[in-house]
Amino acid sequence: MRSTRRLLICLFGALAVVCILVSTKADAGEARRPYRVGVLNEAWAANHPTVEGLKAGLKELGLEEGRDVTFDIHFTKGDPSATTAAAAALVKAKVDLLFTSNEAATQAVKDATQKTPLVFTLVGNPLAAGIVRQLAHPGGNVTGVSSLTTELVPKRIETLQKLVPAVQRIWAIYYAGDPSSVAAARKAQEAGPRLKLQIVERPVRTAEELERALRELRPGDALLPPDIAAMDIPGVILEASLAARIPAVFPAALWVGHGGLVSYGPDYYAQGVQAARLVAKILRGARPQDLPVEGADKIDLVVNLKTANLFGLTVPEKVLLRADRLQR
Repeated sequence: MRSTRRLLICLFGALAVVCILVSTKADAGEARRPYRVGVLNEAWAANHPTVEGLKAGLKELGLEEGRDVTFDIHFTKGDPSATTAAAAALVKAKVDLLFTSNEAATQAVKDATQKTPLVFTLVGNPLAAGIVRQLAHPGGNVTGVSSLTTELVPKRIETLQKLVPAVQRIWAIYYAGDPSSVAAARKAQEAGPRLKLQIVERPVRTAEELERALRELRPGDALLPPDIAAMDIPGVILEASLAARIPAVFPAALWVGHGGLVSYGPDYYAQGVQAARLVAKILRGARPQDLPVEGADKIDLVVNLKTANLFGLTVPEKVLLRADRLQR
């Protein structure tokens, strides 16, 4: 009996050790599985600045691409109608978190899932767009970084006016289906009388409407491009601005790097880095509804001196001193 009891004790002990080893291996295997982040935006390539900023920010926080996190990137080349299918595909892939840039992509993902955590960037006005109900308590599965488009519109117009004192009329041309752009255009209308400027609001839905609006530009006019890539309106406005030497103030330095005259707004890459903090918190257990929507924390004034010279402009010393970067 005694030897039988010893044998049973040994067997149970060995079984316990095996269970512990199996459990440890399972836990280790689970820990090794990288988080999967689904990315959706209206960019023209996978390496959009917000995505590059997200990757860099996560790396700084100890989440290395490939080892700790992988990215499934979908981009729609400025086509708002393609976002619904792309959002559905990412949700079907059962990623751990969804990361978006621009309003159309964010709304498409929000409509596609109420469960998978969503962190957005480049949404000019999350309240006007209906992305969240409150900034401090976004609720649901959504939080992110606002690019503060509406709030920054008056400052953009003032900056352009300082560069081009002769400007008389500013055109706000934007995609008609974007609520944030509508809110920004209204803010521009409010600022117009104070700055003694006429604001022409022109929503467009097709390339033909956009082309007709640009044909109406006259000397003394200027342009206020939207903060979204729908229909590639900022890119088309950039080309028109340079071809006709009509000044434009852009919402981000990206466009000044491509020849735009001036920009005042949040840096796209910096928004990605900022959003990485929210992403990391959620991947490590936080709930998105408990994380307040943040405003972009890096606002830059960038001036293209070469384009200013092309337009025959002398950049005031005050603007030169205030500029965060001068493109030469």
